[in-house]
Amino acid sequence: MSTGKNTKGYETPNHPYQGERIAEESDLLSRYGLKNKEEFWRAQSELRNMRREARRLLGEAQGDVEAAQDAGAEFVTRLRRIGILGDNDNISAVLSLDVTDLLERRLQTVVYRQGFASSTQQARQFIVHGHITVNGARVTRPSVKVDVDDEGAIAFDETSPLADDLHPERAESQE
Repeated sequence: MSTGKNTKGYETPNHPYQGERIAEESDLLSRYGLKNKEEFWRAQSELRNMRREARRLLGEAQGDVEAAQDAGAEFVTRLRRIGILGDNDNISAVLSLDVTDLLERRLQTVVYRQGFASSTQQARQFIVHGHITVNGARVTRPSVKVDVDDEGAIAFDETSPLADDLHPERAESQE
């Protein structure tokens, strides 16, 4: 029996057939190598929840940014750790975030940006096939948010054939 809780984890657009929105989503899907619109909608929902939390904290502090910062210290620390907020940003900066800020912090995008793969799609394949490790642990989910501290710890799995510098699928920039 259902408890009535929405467990989908994302919301679809209110108006399904808007050409401009569809074109914009398709552009971001190809730019970030997302599998489908569902992944994009999940990122949008995650951003929506972050903004909602920031608005709640600011509202409870009645607009006092310092008080809201103190009340939401864990929230802001988490966003700084995963690189969505900079060290100098305060809680009000959450309200001006864009969905691309979240997509840039996905393992798939970080692997591509660091030159492990020649495209975001190839980065996704390397991750899903178990060729990429973070801090020595194999990660097979391309949507994992990468902590700023862990960016330097991304590498090819030593048991992977891609660990060989001469492997033909290695990105040219690695050689």
